[in-house]
Amino acid sequence: MTLRLRSLLTLAALPILLAAYPSWQGHAQAAPHASKPAQELKFVVIVSRHGVRSPTGKIDQLNRYSTQPWPVWSVAPGNLTEHGAKLMTLFGAYDRELYVKDGLLSGDGCSDAAHIAIVADSDQRTRDTGNALATGLMPGCAVPVHALPEGTPDPLFHSLEAGTGHPDKLLATAAVSGRIGGRPGGLTAAYRPQLQALEEVLLGCGRTSTCPTATTPAPTSLMDIPATIAPGKSDHLVDLRGPLETAATMSEDLLLEYTEGNAQVGWGRVDLNKLRELMQLHTASADIERRTLYVARLQASNLLSHILDSMRQAVSNQPVAGAVDKPGNRLLMLVGHDTNLANISGDLGLSWLIDGRRDDTPPGGALIFELWKSANSEYSVRTYYTAQTLDQMRKGTPLSLASPPERVAVFVPGCSQADASCSWNEFSRTIRSAIDPDFVK
Repeated sequence: MTLRLRSLLTLAALPILLAAYPSWQGHAQAAPHASKPAQELKFVVIVSRHGVRSPTGKIDQLNRYSTQPWPVWSVAPGNLTEHGAKLMTLFGAYDRELYVKDGLLSGDGCSDAAHIAIVADSDQRTRDTGNALATGLMPGCAVPVHALPEGTPDPLFHSLEAGTGHPDKLLATAAVSGRIGGRPGGLTAAYRPQLQALEEVLLGCGRTSTCPTATTPAPTSLMDIPATIAPGKSDHLVDLRGPLETAATMSEDLLLEYTEGNAQVGWGRVDLNKLRELMQLHTASADIERRTLYVARLQASNLLSHILDSMRQAVSNQPVAGAVDKPGNRLLMLVGHDTNLANISGDLGLSWLIDGRRDDTPPGGALIFELWKSANSEYSVRTYYTAQTLDQMRKGTPLSLASPPERVAVFVPGCSQADASCSWNEFSRTIRSAIDPDFVK
């Protein structure tokens, strides 16, 4: 075959290849569904992080590293804010519009309420997020949010804290250590540019101003934090400390300031582009601590097992032990934390790029598992990741099909086909192989 002929054949095949995978087509919203119009959407599981909350860290500890005090929030540490609740109500309203369009919900008054289950972790921020989603999804209708009493470890979202399984902390520490060359200090070198950028924000210096001098007492430098790794205590598998881990908390707090809509973010020194740069610190820390396979599998197995049982129940329309909801339901919302999303993605090998950030799990972000039934009664699963953009959160932008949140198809290694869907049998096999039965309760 001549070179010219091979080139022509390659060009002829390109449209077919581009059509096969939805994220290659510029907008991932409608393309995945358009390829198989005869399919019927039967059941959806949404695993969501809670909405915008106040920081959980102690301000006096954070203030050690900055020339100016960190802002005081109007709600208790770790609680969902009023703005955060509003954003999740908007997300719920969008979900209603989307799934009415896709035929999952009828949109007829409160008739869908009986086929929706919302289960939240026991924290205020997750329970109130569930209530906000319910308000947007089914306005004026009674959709209860199921949750354990405040402060009770829920094995669905915190399996180890709830006493599920017997983890090997030495093995977990070895698994994390093996990803960083056995040198926690190496993370400081690997992310030095981002750490320095954060330190400039903390100190109020950089190209246009000077850093504190000998006559101006300087805060503690991030670079002076000792980098260590050891087996964790209580339900924590690994205790990894150092500049990156401290910086991850701070960059998350700056994200919360931005998405809350604060007039000044990082004392007026952080804009959207700077925030994206600094959020790499949080993503990197989460990748090492939460996505390392041994750690992720132990902490995700119980949640994944119940998700799979709920989907099996939807396929059979018969009660399945371990399902979170009841037969005949169409939508199951599980409201947890970014740790749950990181653990699931680490266990299954999932990755995404959304709003200019890779594998980020911002407030309200969610993994979605959609169960579709074809005309010949064969089932398949499509997986997505969705989140409001940072500016949509900051501005409280109403969401609709015309102005949607970001939503991208997620490839599931081991089962996804060229169109990013998984057959039901292959999806079940893949999820089952990712579950450690010793950590299922």
